[in-house]
Amino acid sequence: QVQLVESGGGLVQPGGSLSLSCAASGIFISQYAMGWYRQAPKKQREFVATITVGGSPTYADSVKGRFTISRDNAKNTVYLQMSSLEPEDTAVYYCKAGLGQRAYWGQGTQVMVSS
Repeated sequence: QVQLVESGGGLVQPGGSLSLSCAASGIFISQYAMGWYRQAPKKQREFVATITVGGSPTYADSVKGRFTISRDNAKNTVYLQMSSLEPEDTAVYYCKAGLGQRAYWGQGTQVMVSS
């Protein structure tokens, strides 16, 4: 059974930082492209960042320069380091593992940016 478990969300003030983790079981993430997506209230889920099997990252324009995605295949975990957080970053953040037509999602972790 495949599980992706996100952690690290919480409440942070504008300008602050958070680090999210996504721990995978049932798959080896070394074989998968890994990504982070988010869904704000009353909005569609949107792409945040992805990292290829080879370690190349891609970011949404809205987070470029502020967020960093990384992966530790030995720990079967992918990370999202978020800095200079803005209220607009408030959302549930989801981890995704993708391989061809196959895709697995986590349950999400809430990030709230508010003073």
